Amino acid sequence: MAQMNMLHAINEALSIAMKADERMVIFGEDVGHFGGVFRATSGLQEQFGRDRCFNTPLTEQGIAGFANGLASFGMTAVAEIQFADYIFPAFDQIVNESAKFRYRSGNQFDVGGLTFRTPYGGGIAGGHYHSQSPEAYFTQTPGLKVVVPRNPEQAKGLLLASIRDPNPVIFFEPKRLYRASVGEVPAGDYQIELGKAQVVKQGRDITVLAWGAQMEIVEKACERAEKEGISCEIIDLRTLAPWDVDTVAKSVTKTGRLLINHEAPLTGGFAGEIAATIQQECFLSLESPISRVCGLDTPYPLIHEKEYMPDELKTFEAIKASVAF
Repeated sequence: MAQMNMLHAINEALSIAMKADERMVIFGEDVGHFGGVFRATSGLQEQFGRDRCFNTPLTEQGIAGFANGLASFGMTAVAEIQFADYIFPAFDQIVNESAKFRYRSGNQFDVGGLTFRTPYGGGIAGGHYHSQSPEAYFTQTPGLKVVVPRNPEQAKGLLLASIRDPNPVIFFEPKRLYRASVGEVPAGDYQIELGKAQVVKQGRDITVLAWGAQMEIVEKACERAEKEGISCEIIDLRTLAPWDVDTVAKSVTKTGRLLINHEAPLTGGFAGEIAATIQQECFLSLESPISRVCGLDTPYPLIHEKEYMPDELKTFEAIKASVAF
């Protein structure tokens, strides 16, 4: 298997999908000859032509509306929103049109060939307009799938699965890991099943759950905990909508404890939905309250980015507190 970073893996997935599907087009701000602000689409316009990989005006609502139109006519539309922070002007098109297209037509029409790619999260000193994690806004919308990879192998396999899924998908890419995450990636075409969490490490004392860039954080925190005799089971959720209740519930039934970590603010974050569901599913197995280690309830603070992040130390302390409860 080849060693590559996450950007390379995403680029390779897009190239493979375009070769296999002549109906597929890629579009967004600067994605053409420039290759996107992070270079995720680098070389694709040269390879497939300006008709299949092209720039759009600076209008996220227009990008999403155009994507809906293309997908409704049977095209495979892969739209890039340059930063997840910019997805809000497109919110109406995504949640009121993309998500409901199949339902409102009585399954006569759909936009199943639609994927929105967007980099999310902090850790790059981007300030409050380039660092947000808005995934929870979309998990409450029936008709959308929400996917977040943690490494290059997953980025490629999950993106190929997202593009080919018969439902609109929002694919959040952890920009902090674009070049920092390097690993072995299988050659050729493969897919990773959507809606299925991965048990990254078996453990017996506490289940630690995260997704995307925070997986690296929780793994380091669990290494610290192991040195103090605490056995952690680590789960990567991977897909937030629909999320894999069965895998998480099975783990928590075994360990009796659950800690959820995400970069988005605590209030209204997806950890609250997970906690409510697992409390209902595993109430008689819980040995301590479900713990959430999340971002702060404040706009993303540039000069206090380190204090804002739900980091390794905060997670480690929460693991100890849960086990000692």
